[in-house]
Amino acid sequence: MAARLKDVAALAGVSVRTVSNVVSNAAPVAPATRARVMAAVEELGYRPNLAARNLRQGRTGLIGVVVPEIHSPYFGALAGLLIDAARERGWTVLLERTGGRPDLERRLLDGSEGHQVDGMIVSPWSTSPAELASLAGGLPLVVLGELAPDGAIDHVALDNVAAARDAARHLVAGGRRRVAAIGLQSELGHGTAELRAEGFRQGLRESGLSPVAEVEVADLHRGEGARALRELLRLPGRIDAVFCFSDELALGALRVAAEEGVRVPEDLALMGFDDIEDGRFAAPSLTTIAPDREQIAERAVQCLTERVLGRFEALPGRRIVVPHRVLPRESTGGPVPPGAPDGPDAPDGPGRG
Repeated sequence: MAARLKDVAALAGVSVRTVSNVVSNAAPVAPATRARVMAAVEELGYRPNLAARNLRQGRTGLIGVVVPEIHSPYFGALAGLLIDAARERGWTVLLERTGGRPDLERRLLDGSEGHQVDGMIVSPWSTSPAELASLAGGLPLVVLGELAPDGAIDHVALDNVAAARDAARHLVAGGRRRVAAIGLQSELGHGTAELRAEGFRQGLRESGLSPVAEVEVADLHRGEGARALRELLRLPGRIDAVFCFSDELALGALRVAAEEGVRVPEDLALMGFDDIEDGRFAAPSLTTIAPDREQIAERAVQCLTERVLGRFEALPGRRIVVPHRVLPRESTGGPVPPGAPDGPDAPDGPGRG
């Protein structure tokens, strides 16, 4: 016979309502009590009937996650973390990608695509902050990235200015003085590249420096990083460091450096942004800015859950900034000692955000 709520409550020594609050995230529960309830859930093999619960409460049990790209290692990893965080709270995720197309972003936000969801987490590239609230039409919404929305919409983001400033400081601290950047995207409206460029320039100005060059790119992928470094290597006077606005750009640049006989890091320090897995296994391994993706996913799903359940529906939108850190590796002067920690639990590099 399948375990019931009251069986879990009896084993955990709590009320049925407390068990319900834990399994549905309907109300805050003390961590020790939550742990005791979850231990009882596991021991008894209790599985809540989510479909019936959602039907009673007028919900679908679905939330939408909308990202610009899936093939990007950064957004692919983030989407996976969002799905994991949602599953822990009993949600099923409908995943969509937009390619940054404004028409598709708007159709997904205003419901024209016909998806029935209880709320949505979206990383927009084209939709303006003023449009976000009006398009959603009251649907609980959490926005990721730089386009801070208006109204009662929560916003979870990285401080890109501070992160890029820390990148520049890291390169300067390593003795680099002729520093360039790859990654400007003046044609896009989501602002990430502009914020990273601003922070990069601030970090150099602190040491009386300015960028030798800043190269525009069509996207943040490897091919554009390769093209951009070839352009930089043709400049008069050799650069000695490059900050790339994504790890993929940096990996493309790293390939061209090898082809052109430019030694990394002896002749040229290379630094990326995002901490994707490929960077850890590159030769040399790639120094990067590591955003706390796990916290982005956790905070976004928690905010959306609270909005859907109505606990914060009357409050203004919350602005949540997640931390970042510099992960120094071989491409800026390592090497990282064999066996040194290099994951989320590693000691902070300079510039913890």
